[in-house]
Amino acid sequence: MTAGGPLVLIEPYAHRLGGHHQHALTALATARTGSVVITPYGVAGDLAPLRAAGARVPAGPAGLASAVLLAAARWAGAASAAGQRAFASRRWPDVMRRAPHQVTLLARCLTEAACLRTARRLAPDPAAVVVLSASEALHGAAALLGGLPHLRFLHEAVTAEGMVVRLLGRLTRHGEARVRALYPTAAVRDQFAPAFPRLAGEVRPFAVNDGNPLTDQERDGARAAFTIPPGEPVVSLVGGWWPYKDIDVINAALARLTSPLHLVVTGHPIDETVLEGWRTLPQVRLHTVPGPVSEQVLRIVYGAADAALVARRPGVGKESGLVMDAVRRGVPLIVSDHDPALTARLAGQGWARLFPAGDADALAKVLGGLAADPPPRPGPDAAQAVGLRTAAEQAAFLTDVYTRLLAKES
Repeated sequence: MTAGGPLVLIEPYAHRLGGHHQHALTALATARTGSVVITPYGVAGDLAPLRAAGARVPAGPAGLASAVLLAAARWAGAASAAGQRAFASRRWPDVMRRAPHQVTLLARCLTEAACLRTARRLAPDPAAVVVLSASEALHGAAALLGGLPHLRFLHEAVTAEGMVVRLLGRLTRHGEARVRALYPTAAVRDQFAPAFPRLAGEVRPFAVNDGNPLTDQERDGARAAFTIPPGEPVVSLVGGWWPYKDIDVINAALARLTSPLHLVVTGHPIDETVLEGWRTLPQVRLHTVPGPVSEQVLRIVYGAADAALVARRPGVGKESGLVMDAVRRGVPLIVSDHDPALTARLAGQGWARLFPAGDADALAKVLGGLAADPPPRPGPDAAQAVGLRTAAEQAAFLTDVYTRLLAKES
């Protein structure tokens, strides 16, 4: 059994700006003309890049089964949101506070199943079917309800399964034979393995390289946009301030600076109280761009920077979209050594400055040395160093894995 039709790309989070799922979706659709792009809640921003790539983007669910599943997913999502608001206070028992998040897992499963039903109707002989941002649970249930074998990128396990979700998973476990999991890093694979020992999968970086680095003209224009004089050091801090990001060490390092530094910040969510504190620091020249932002605005933020700063807490092993984004845009990096695998890839690369995770003094020293010794820009071999493939290579890989999945199933 072989697959010879269009590449089917399912992105449940396409309606949200921010993150690198938007870029991967567009790049893959561009690499494979005629792809079917299924975005159950719409696409944030302009559809023009997908249309220009020749992608087919259905306006809604195809078929009754898909419509019913998506309606159920919307209802479950609304119930989860209401529950999270109702049980937000810590005075509630943990079991009550966690219950809405279990409903979220069910809603995500139903959404994926609805998308798979749409894919089944629109692309009966797909080259590959891929859920680009898949739920961390109910893998077999999604395959059974969706009626279609598929690949699913599992980025991280945020919500632990409760008793009811775990039971549903066990009842539908035989559906996992119709699924291949793709883990962006080995650490993420190891995180999932104990809970899903029968789920077959392999490690594959998610981010893709579109071969579109920043130009000198873009860099000059970006600095002008922020009114930053030539020669003054600039660092970008991109992305939401999630718990795994070490904003505390950045805060402490900025307070230790002894020479001026421009800091360009964008993302969502961000702690405005911390930003106000940075504005008062004598050596920090703060520039903020309210987020989330589009790809075009991100290019301006990165274009202004001598280096992109990535600081995470020790032990965080999920793929860093910021590292990948900086490399594909040709922006040097300042990175904490939070992940041994990533550290091994970056060690010895002149365009990457490493500092011990959690060490504010070391970070302050790196930041303070930018003016006298700015790192070189990543060259053509930088993408290979971090495992960043082209969109065409990624599309070919997905097709190969899907073909093997169908062959095993038949």
